[in-house]
Amino acid sequence: MKILFACIENSCRSQIAEALAKNISQGEIEFYSAGSKPSGVVNPMAVKLLRSQEVHLSDHKSKHVSDFEGIKIDYLILMGCGDECPNLVADKRIEWDIPDPKDMEESEFLKVIEKIRCEVQKLIEAIYIEHSL
Repeated sequence: MKILFACIENSCRSQIAEALAKNISQGEIEFYSAGSKPSGVVNPMAVKLLRSQEVHLSDHKSKHVSDFEGIKIDYLILMGCGDECPNLVADKRIEWDIPDPKDMEESEFLKVIEKIRCEVQKLIEAIYIEHSL
C-alpha cells in the first residue's frame, strides 16, 4: 500500500507528514511526499523541530509529483494547497486543511506539526482497520 502526501513545495507539510507517518506506522504501508512546485529543500525549521522529537528529516529530498506518475497510489493526501494541489491518480483522495507553517514562529509551527501528527495517526488507524493490517 502506497500513501503520497502532496503539497506545493514539498518542503514542509508533506515532508512532516511523511516523516511522522513512517515513525508512527508499523511498516506495512509505504509513505512518500511530493510537490507540484518543489522548492528543492526541506524546511530547516521542520528539520530542527522534528529532530527534537526524535523524528528525522535530514535524509529527505524535495520531490516533484511527476516522480510518482505511473506508480499506483492508494491514498493521495492533499495538505491544503487549494487550486495548486497536484492532480495525480489515486484510489482515494483526501484533503487536509493544513496551514503552511513555513513563515510561522516556532510555537505556531509546533502547533501545525501536532495537527499533522493527529491527522496522520487517524489516517493510519483508519487504513489498518479498513485493510485489516
